[in-house]
Amino acid sequence: MAIRLISNSKMSLVSNVLFITLMCSSFTGEFSQFQGNVQDEVDKAVDGVYDGMILHVNQADTSVTYVAGWKDRKKQIPADPNSLFKIASISKLYIAAAVAKLICVDSLALGDNLKELIPEVADKIQYADQITLEMLLKHRSGIPEYIFKAGFAGSDPNLDYMTTIALIYDEPADFKPNKKNKYSNTNYLIIGEILDRKLGYSHHKYIKKEILDPLGLKNTYSLSSEVNADDIMSGYRVDIDSDFKLIEEHTRPGGSMVATAEDVGIFLRALIDGTLLNAEEQEVYTSIYKYEHTGWLNGYTSIAQYHEDIDAVVVQFVNTSKGELFWARLNRDYNRMVRAVRNNMGSDSN
Repeated sequence: MAIRLISNSKMSLVSNVLFITLMCSSFTGEFSQFQGNVQDEVDKAVDGVYDGMILHVNQADTSVTYVAGWKDRKKQIPADPNSLFKIASISKLYIAAAVAKLICVDSLALGDNLKELIPEVADKIQYADQITLEMLLKHRSGIPEYIFKAGFAGSDPNLDYMTTIALIYDEPADFKPNKKNKYSNTNYLIIGEILDRKLGYSHHKYIKKEILDPLGLKNTYSLSSEVNADDIMSGYRVDIDSDFKLIEEHTRPGGSMVATAEDVGIFLRALIDGTLLNAEEQEVYTSIYKYEHTGWLNGYTSIAQYHEDIDAVVVQFVNTSKGELFWARLNRDYNRMVRAVRNNMGSDSN
């Protein structure tokens, strides 16, 4: 496990070594106590660390959801497998699938450049005439991140997308187009605007019509404002005693969707196995984006991946967030869950 230290200049080499040793010892000790039962592992992960967890396992012939902890810590409401969850950047998978469909009906082309698609940014975003739709999809545009700009935090969630895009106007590019790969939420914010312009209506409606409805995903929504807040799992930060379900609403494309873990499992399997996309669309999608994702918003962390060796989509929702080392623990616990699923499959076959 790679651990990136965040330390001040006064931290000695000895301190760094000691820190790594303690962390690795802790992780090794916990792995040595591996029990193998999925529910036991979910309970163990949540105990004293996370507020709540939903773990969904989708396999070809069956699916099961495990829960532990709280849906609402203040009201002491236990975690509910049917709770909606803010899936954050997992939303990008749905947008990439929508783009693949539109490319195959010639509404868009991977070579379309940003200057052509949104003319008013031509002299506002560096290299707009060289940045293509494909580069945006693959995070190879070099366009800076908007999330951490001072004007974004606390901004009106109902602002149009262009107002948010304007936060990075006249900023120098992180790199020249297609020279590197660097994840930037701004790419999918811009794609959302492009889709709305090409469609002549909200891309949310297109995703519902072309993706959600055909798959029968009745518990997936483009915005948290579309549902009763009581149906959404509360979200917490380790260092802040607030419920972020109530104080933050993320509405920007590529991070706005809410869904149950079961619906995300169904979607990801359909995206992979050809149920959602025809052969031409599948080829385009494979060329532009990946088949897994993580999600992070204040109070909400999520992982959705397919594991070919056990033919399982495993979705983990945790309604607790913090910083980088916290993500290391989330990934570690996710891998424990997958290992438990493998073990259970082996036990079932004996």
